[in-house]
Amino acid sequence: MTDPNTSSFTMDLGTFYDEYNYTDDGTEFTIDPATQPCENLSISDAVMITVSVFYILIFLLAIPGNLVVGLVIGRSKQALSPSDLYLLHLALADILLAITLPFWATSVTKGWIFGDLWCKIISILQELSFYSSILFLTCISVDRYLVIVRAMEARKANRQVVSWAVCGIVWVGGLILALPGLLNSSFYSPNTEHLVCSEFFDPSTAGEWRLATRILRHTLGFIIPLVIIVSCYGVTIKRLLHTRGFQRQRAMRVIVAVVVAFLLCWTPYHLSVMVDTFFRAKIVPYECRARAAVDQAMLATQSLGLLHSCVNPVLYAFVGEKFRKRLVQELRKKGILERPSGVRVSRSSLSSEITSTVM
Repeated sequence: MTDPNTSSFTMDLGTFYDEYNYTDDGTEFTIDPATQPCENLSISDAVMITVSVFYILIFLLAIPGNLVVGLVIGRSKQALSPSDLYLLHLALADILLAITLPFWATSVTKGWIFGDLWCKIISILQELSFYSSILFLTCISVDRYLVIVRAMEARKANRQVVSWAVCGIVWVGGLILALPGLLNSSFYSPNTEHLVCSEFFDPSTAGEWRLATRILRHTLGFIIPLVIIVSCYGVTIKRLLHTRGFQRQRAMRVIVAVVVAFLLCWTPYHLSVMVDTFFRAKIVPYECRARAAVDQAMLATQSLGLLHSCVNPVLYAFVGEKFRKRLVQELRKKGILERPSGVRVSRSSLSSEITSTVM
């Protein structure tokens, strides 16, 4: 997590002149007022405390919620369908993201007190969960496309074996994409007057490294998966419009809700970071008021993105009818809920419902 108020590199005198466009009139240096360093860009303590509390609340909601999702899906006695398997791994990715939140919540108010090693570990875990989440959602959209639009090809393929291999590839790929987290370090920030865990680049190559890591995050972590997801669901919905029954539409509700929730949570963050990148690359003129607004937007939209880690269990509970039934059955088996009086449940019917899909 990058502190939006923290400059992650220092500059020597020559770089300073280049950065702020000092001009030489032959006798003395004059400053271009449009490119002077901004002042008073810090965010108030009240806002930072609110953000810290918000992170803790997300942590408290995301961990038990995703554990329930994992248990309900994972306890199925039937081999998991590819979509169920991807949803299970998506819950695991959300748990990994939630684990990092107490660290960030503490750093918001007290600075980074966990050392340089844990700065790198937590940064990599956060990036891993981010990339794996969007990649698993992409896998789900492709699987739904194959099942509904390419049904004959899907029947011929050994989808269960392939889905397990895909999960392994996603985790390995996500870990590789998360390796730029090794560039994060714990260092003192004069803006915040305490230690921060953030990107720390060599002054001579800071701009290039930051641009490269952000392009990687935007393209592989958002734009390309978004194009695949929208394309697959666009064709799938078009096919469903020509389907008479509603069974397939009902099976799609949870998946579509999960994807829409991801986009609503993470799209604002990517847009705000893109604008910040334009400022840093001098594609857009650098203005202090606009930059202050972007810094605040990055903090707010990042909090919205982190909220996504506890959204999926809520979607399953309110949208997924069969998920609710399976959850109730598990609670009754554990004795947490009583069976309805006067209702007998046969083993065959119970087994049939437990082995149904999560949608």
